[in-house]
Amino acid sequence: MNSLDINQIKQYLPHRYPLLLVDRVLDWESGKSITAIKNVTINEEFFNGHFPHKPVMPGVLMIEALAQTAALLSFLTMNMKPDDNSVVYFIGIDGARFKRPVEPGDQLKMEVQILRSARGIWKYKAVASVDGQLAVEAELMCTMRNAADATQPPGA
Repeated sequence: MNSLDINQIKQYLPHRYPLLLVDRVLDWESGKSITAIKNVTINEEFFNGHFPHKPVMPGVLMIEALAQTAALLSFLTMNMKPDDNSVVYFIGIDGARFKRPVEPGDQLKMEVQILRSARGIWKYKAVASVDGQLAVEAELMCTMRNAADATQPPGA
């Protein structure tokens, strides 16, 4: 079984608190798939405003957690760690559907599969669930660019 703890994850993702949204990789297979978790706690910054009377993890952050999981899979597949010259951009999010709220105390289980990779564009099928219930699903597309070119929009 290929697993990663938080210290290993931080070697592959530039994100840090409060935006690092992957706590552990349970398993991954190069070029194919990855399964990771995000432990959702009431201490998350976003719960202060979303929503104080009924805390719910914002959908955009669930998509971001899936994207970080996808980025981990890509870096692991390429057998490389990003450096200060690398920036990963979203270039597409298709078919995003939110099926259940994610609340404090939930454990978001994220499963991402590579659908294809060509000419520096990666496409993934991504789903996240809580206790076996689908929470969110989407197809994600990302690309990596040199940080010096980061002022150019992706695809420019």
